[in-house]
Amino acid sequence: MRFGPVALNEAEGAILAHAVDTGERRLRKAHVLAKDDIAALRAAGVSEVIAAVLSPGDVGEDAAATRLAQALRFSGIEAKPAATGRVNLHATAAGVFTVDKGLVDAFNAVDPAVTIATLADLSRVAEGQMVATVKIIPFAVPENVVARAAAAVSAGTIFAVHAFRPFRVGLIQTVLPGLKASVLDKTVRITEARLARSGSRLSGERRTAHDVAAVEAAIRVLAGDSDMVVVFGASAMCDPDDVIPAAIRAAGGTVLRAGMPVDPGNLLVLGRLGDRPVLGAPGCARSPKENGFDWVLDRLVAGLDVSAADIAGMGVGGLLMEIPTRPQPREATGPALAAKVYAVVLAAGRSSRMGGPNKLMALFDGKPLVRVTTERATASRAAGTVLVTGHQADRVAAAAAGLGATIVANPDYAEGLSSSLKAGIAALPADAAGALVVLGDMPGVSVHDLDRLIEAFRAAGGTAIVRAAHGGKRGNPVVLPRSLFAGVAALEGDTGARHLVEAEGATVIDVEIGEAAFVDVDTPDAMARAGGVLQD
Repeated sequence: MRFGPVALNEAEGAILAHAVDTGERRLRKAHVLAKDDIAALRAAGVSEVIAAVLSPGDVGEDAAATRLAQALRFSGIEAKPAATGRVNLHATAAGVFTVDKGLVDAFNAVDPAVTIATLADLSRVAEGQMVATVKIIPFAVPENVVARAAAAVSAGTIFAVHAFRPFRVGLIQTVLPGLKASVLDKTVRITEARLARSGSRLSGERRTAHDVAAVEAAIRVLAGDSDMVVVFGASAMCDPDDVIPAAIRAAGGTVLRAGMPVDPGNLLVLGRLGDRPVLGAPGCARSPKENGFDWVLDRLVAGLDVSAADIAGMGVGGLLMEIPTRPQPREATGPALAAKVYAVVLAAGRSSRMGGPNKLMALFDGKPLVRVTTERATASRAAGTVLVTGHQADRVAAAAAGLGATIVANPDYAEGLSSSLKAGIAALPADAAGALVVLGDMPGVSVHDLDRLIEAFRAAGGTAIVRAAHGGKRGNPVVLPRSLFAGVAALEGDTGARHLVEAEGATVIDVEIGEAAFVDVDTPDAMARAGGVLQD
């Protein structure tokens, strides 16, 4: 093909590269010049045009695009008629699009004149959606280029749309104190909407206690009348032997993967019971926004196998969105910097495992442990400190006297941890954006550790749950955002706020502080190892 200026006396049959106005009519780009066009151009004073003149053996753009589209092997897709050197390919049904990158790259490496562009591999697509396009760049290409490009894709199926197959899905939701029924009901609605895009539906729902035996029993029942079982835990999965993966194994199933490199969606569990997938849903799946759960669900419903290796390969591209409640590599600005965090030191326990002495009165460098802990809380960047007492309230309060902490006596301390947490939160001022909950018996937690938790809370916008961690496991202390205060008020028994994390749909920020996140002094041996001296 020859491209460039062409004299009018040689231009018949040439293809215009640019639109030309003759005065009487406008000849558009890619118009093939006929005799009357030449005459009109000459009458308008035009002596030459920029055009393409085909050589023997050249294949016009539409013909080349059509031939190459016909050379492709695909399924679940239809090719539209060629126009302006392009053939578009569309999904014939809703499903998941897969593509062989090697074949696409081989085709595109033949010559810059011939191209294929596609959606990303494993994209969810709607019926009728364009999934790929074949485009010829110039007005024509040599026959040998067409032949080479066709040969480059002859080795196999280049792409396909795997149509969704409606599934019957059994839903299990575990329940813990403080988990609102409205959260469970909302999860049902969102899950139904998520399934509707594939024509799937819920075949049944069970709400059970958050323990292995209850979840195992529910899995066995629902699996009998479902193609898939999905389990939402009232508490986030934090270990491969946590409740949901353990229940899958107890039911006779296999856990393929606990955790995925997709965010949001890290805490997904992938298992199988016979030929049925069993998914432990991450907390983010209570939201309709796309997350790693969607990736796995869509592929399974489209009939695609998902292996542990598949999930392990999802990391590149797995950071799906920026979440305001998760720390980002940026500096906080505006109100977030001023978010007020108050420390709540829980010091009401009876030290029952200690066998008599009150562990909070044990001496560390000559000071009672409760004073050491309260000093660190008041020295931190917290806006103020509330000290909750209960067992030996007067003695504990006296040990922490003069530090400026607000002392709140909890008369119901014997009912368990939740009563002290409720008392502390209830005592916070109206401007509290967050509560830094500090256990009174963790001597290894430093002022620096507390400040890091507070700063992470502020950097995340003042709405996240922030907790101390070590080695990927959650520990204490923890910062609770104001949005959880109402949930704390509903807690009962000897339970803390950990179960509110999933119930309220908030995202957790883990701050690594080392072994101090786990070192408490519940027993005489633990106290001795930590360097404390028990007092009567």
